[in-house]
Amino acid sequence: MRLTNVAHLRLDFGRLYGYDLVVEPTGPDLPISFDQRRHVGAGARPGSWMALSFRLPEPVPRETLAQAWLAVVGRHGTLRTAFSLGDDGQPRLRETRVCSGSWREHPVAAGQAVNEALQQVLDEACSPYSAPAHRLCVLETATGPTVVVASDHAHVDMWSMLVILRDLRAALSGSLPAAPVPPFVDHTRALRDRPAAPETVRRRWAEVLADSGEVMPRFPLPLGPTQDQLERVEVRDVFDVDDSAAFGAQARSEGVSTLALVISTMTEVTDELAGVPLRAVFPVHSRYDERWHDSVGWFITNSVIECEVPGPAAAAAAVREAVQLGSWPLEDILAPWGGMPEAPGMFAVSWLDLRRLPVRVDANGMDAQYVGAAIRTNGVMLWFILDGAGLHLRCRYPDTAQAREAVGGWLDLLVTRLRAGARSSVGGRLTAGGRRYQLRRAVRTDVPDIVALLSDDEVGGDREVAEYGPYEAAFDAVARDHSHYLAIVHDDGGAAVGTMQLTVLPGLSRGGTTRLQIEGLRVATGHRSQGLGTAMLDWAHEHGRVHGATLAQVTTDEVRERARGFYTGLGYRTDHVGLKRAL
Repeated sequence: MRLTNVAHLRLDFGRLYGYDLVVEPTGPDLPISFDQRRHVGAGARPGSWMALSFRLPEPVPRETLAQAWLAVVGRHGTLRTAFSLGDDGQPRLRETRVCSGSWREHPVAAGQAVNEALQQVLDEACSPYSAPAHRLCVLETATGPTVVVASDHAHVDMWSMLVILRDLRAALSGSLPAAPVPPFVDHTRALRDRPAAPETVRRRWAEVLADSGEVMPRFPLPLGPTQDQLERVEVRDVFDVDDSAAFGAQARSEGVSTLALVISTMTEVTDELAGVPLRAVFPVHSRYDERWHDSVGWFITNSVIECEVPGPAAAAAAVREAVQLGSWPLEDILAPWGGMPEAPGMFAVSWLDLRRLPVRVDANGMDAQYVGAAIRTNGVMLWFILDGAGLHLRCRYPDTAQAREAVGGWLDLLVTRLRAGARSSVGGRLTAGGRRYQLRRAVRTDVPDIVALLSDDEVGGDREVAEYGPYEAAFDAVARDHSHYLAIVHDDGGAAVGTMQLTVLPGLSRGGTTRLQIEGLRVATGHRSQGLGTAMLDWAHEHGRVHGATLAQVTTDEVRERARGFYTGLGYRTDHVGLKRAL
């Protein structure tokens, strides 16, 4: 799922509607978590919200959408709470009762971008002291409706937004469970009942803060003036699904998580550009018990991560320590500093692996996107999202000349190193006949080598042509469509010795089976009969599994008796007849 902010959100032009909920407070004061109090204590302000947008496959009557939203609000007690400012100037949290609801159109003014109109709506409706502090919007366009759900951050986190999306879709289909789930205030009570942090944890927090100048870690390069500035937001797709799989394979070979290998790379880049260890605020989730998995709330607390030397083992140890440091009530730990000791330039790194969450949604099918608000800032916040489509990041930093150079250069080098790590990973290394090979996605300059390999047999020698123009045009078409993977294999001397084209084919037959089609597998003459072709097929099969394929299929010319023997020897069966005709 991509991370973006409201200014970057892709929206078609249409009519924008918001659902007005009228609520009234009821009942006694509820407990407020440390992070909620810190957030709400900053006062009413625009841009304190987070949102999620997604497309519906077909138009839905607004009243149907409203009833589904009311069902979601009814299921989650957190969405029925609101903050107010008490007579003593301190925030209060109370439960609310939903009194009524109605749709209101938010006109998009002449010359105004839809994004800007949406931002104004959410800034007004989703402020810390709004009641309610969440908003359901729908943008009705010629291409179908886009739904946006937003809330002040005090009531939700990224995991919560997935829960809301899942439950809203379930409510629209009539399958939302009737039973409510535990509200976040129950978690706040439970966290207060946990034992205080041991002395070792307190001491380690003190050491990291001392290393950071008695404040939370700051970005190690110049950001310019310390006052809040207009933000600059960079959104980057770091890995596609193939590079993500390769990077993950490298992490497994090192005995660490993907996160640890990313932290190792960040440490390397920070040391190279700033000459200091990596230190950052490191948010960790506090859903330590399964009962909170389906709840909505701010189940995030802050930890700190410090990694002094690059390397997977050191980074893995730093991640483990950060999780441990964030596993204790923060209010007690930070009491000697009078709360969280923030300072201009604070640097935070957030990581969310959607593949590991118990909440599952078809984010790609719904074009779902996490949407951040547009704010003024003096610090650097970096979010990573890892999902079935790859690794994505969003970075927010002050829009100053110094920060553009410092943070932009740091990001450029980080992404370059991460991609290089993916493309040189063990995920692309093959071993056959005692020799080592490297497999990677082909680039345009590989076309002559691929054509030579395709021509290097009894059929291709007569069928392939010497002119590269048609092949280069075909390569461009293949490269644009990431359902194709055109592979090239080099030996340890850098010579091209193998190629194959892999295509993932979703389909409805065989119960919706996704297939892996293998075409044009060739091995150079001097490397045949040594196991390289088998190693390439093994790699192809794993590629198919990563993409959800459960069946591999291959075609070869009938005259290639040796090739047919090769495939049948590896478990392929000639159960079907493939037919071709010229068009």
